[in-house]
Amino acid sequence: MQLTGLLRARDAWSADACSIRRALEVAGTRSALLILREAFYGTTRFDDFAARAQVSEPVAAARLRELVEHGLLEREPYREPGQRTRMRYKLTDCGAELFPVLAALMQWGDRWLAPAGPPVELRHHDCDQPVRAELRCDSGHQLAVADLELIAGPGGTRAGAQAGGRSGGDN
Repeated sequence: MQLTGLLRARDAWSADACSIRRALEVAGTRSALLILREAFYGTTRFDDFAARAQVSEPVAAARLRELVEHGLLEREPYREPGQRTRMRYKLTDCGAELFPVLAALMQWGDRWLAPAGPPVELRHHDCDQPVRAELRCDSGHQLAVADLELIAGPGGTRAGAQAGGRSGGDN
């Protein structure tokens, strides 16, 4: 990866507004990622999240509460016949957009941590081919890390830095 423009001098800008850090503050714990995995797999009930993510009920409650507060999941009342009203959890659009992150983690884990092969696979249901997470630009080019440039974005922080109306960034 190449740092360009205002970002070339690494000591001249700060990663204070880093989007990676912000994302990790919302969904960066092991339990949050496992609960999100379960939500993608169709889990909706509290007890099932705790059991399937293999976390304690207090941990499941805390993570579910945080994921709801940050808008990745929403609570919805439901009632089974003869039972009291309970809450179920479902992914929001915000939460659903994290799936490529989980797919990339799964792909990495399959390659580097699963010597016997992947325990589960993602496949395209129309053609039965494996699904992979990859980097592509808006023009559709497949990219490697060496093909990337990191440039200053509008939400970055760098005291006094201005270039073409954009301040230093750190995404």
